[in-house]
Amino acid sequence: MADFSTTHRTVQSIHIIDLNGYLDAHTAPILEKEIGALVEQGMNAIIVNFRGLDYISSAGLGVFMVFIEQIRDRGGDIKLAAMTEKVFTVFDLLGFPMLFDITDTEDDAIVKFTAATT
Repeated sequence: MADFSTTHRTVQSIHIIDLNGYLDAHTAPILEKEIGALVEQGMNAIIVNFRGLDYISSAGLGVFMVFIEQIRDRGGDIKLAAMTEKVFTVFDLLGFPMLFDITDTEDDAIVKFTAATT
């Protein structure tokens, strides 16, 4: 099994999850558990930083679909940031840029959240 890990931090009341390694069917439950815990706590502003992610499968993509509607129904969003070209290509092929706000950098995603609240 390929290595996968996440770290979680908070910036200006925005919860940021950093992804590292390979997100596939074997590792997707790790991310699902982490996002699920934030959702259960009522956290509605989430950024997922892909800077350290080397690979994503369709199972990894599915994790985001599990939560997006629930978070948006509560007035929040999941923004995706700092994807490598290889990872972005997978998202793009499946039409995810039409469903999710994908930014070039984490800072861009933070600005979008803070602009929405001012």
